Amino acid sequence: MKTAVIGSGTWGTALAILLSHNGHETTLWTRSESNAREMADTRKHKHLQGAVIPKDMDITSDLQHALMDKDLVVLAVPSISIREVSQKMFPFVRHGQVIVSVAKGIEADSLKTMSDIIEEEIPQADVAVLSGPSHAEEVSKFIPTTIVTGAHSEKTAKFIQDTFMSDCFRVYINPDIKGIEIGGALKNVVALAAGMADGLGYGDNSKAALITRGIAEITRLGVKMGCDIETFQGLSGIGDLIVTCASMHSRNRRAGILIGQGKSYTEAMEEVGQVVEGVHAAKAALQLAQKYDVSMPIVSEINEILFGDKSPEEAVKDLMLRDRRIENAGLKFDK
Repeated sequence: MKTAVIGSGTWGTALAILLSHNGHETTLWTRSESNAREMADTRKHKHLQGAVIPKDMDITSDLQHALMDKDLVVLAVPSISIREVSQKMFPFVRHGQVIVSVAKGIEADSLKTMSDIIEEEIPQADVAVLSGPSHAEEVSKFIPTTIVTGAHSEKTAKFIQDTFMSDCFRVYINPDIKGIEIGGALKNVVALAAGMADGLGYGDNSKAALITRGIAEITRLGVKMGCDIETFQGLSGIGDLIVTCASMHSRNRRAGILIGQGKSYTEAMEEVGQVVEGVHAAKAALQLAQKYDVSMPIVSEINEILFGDKSPEEAVKDLMLRDRRIENAGLKFDK
């Protein structure tokens, strides 16, 4: 099978390595011609220590060449670049071309998911998503990973499942595309909070609280938007949230740690050295909460820290001292 991965960040490169490992003829596209030459010569990625790019993988900066005659295309650029790159891809994408979005985010202002944007810019494509607890650093080394794909048709979902499945990469299918994307985007915001708790020197109790109440917020919003509650109990919901809040592979957690230690979000992003999706998703998450009239206190406090003048310590105090509540509004006491 002929596959292409558009985007040579850590996640795109890891998936390209995986597809090549699965026996597919794989092309990796990068914006920069010099970067393409460097990766082709060294067969390495500077942020994927220990990973080896197969010698037979084609690496190019020519977008038309990358997209030509492909059975499956993976779109792996950062969420803030999805619209721009989709517009550039449009002339070279045939009708019915399967495009799998693996970016996690919500577009500012429009509040569209990544698949929404791709379908808007490349209407002739068959757009699907792939998400779940899957750090690029581990996938590139073939460490066992489980993930979920969402598509409009079962046929497309199974096609993607068959393409990616291996002895180290298990893929489930799910028709709830929007739910998968909401879970993937908003967990990055909660991961920032988890990192801030670490930066403040808090313990496991604090992180467990953030993960648990974070998935409650994400689920409330997702259900209000028409998503299936079970999606948030699965790999792209609680699964992805756990791994992003707990691992030092997570750029969002690392940025959160730095913010908790007193740095601004711009200083934190600069030190991490890669795109921190949670910062971009935080404003959009708050806008969605307001649009759908959903209570999301963690998201609200993160916005106050990032874009206001509130300290992480103040935010924690305000979260802890909120009005008393029942944990699950759907449960009733006998008396």
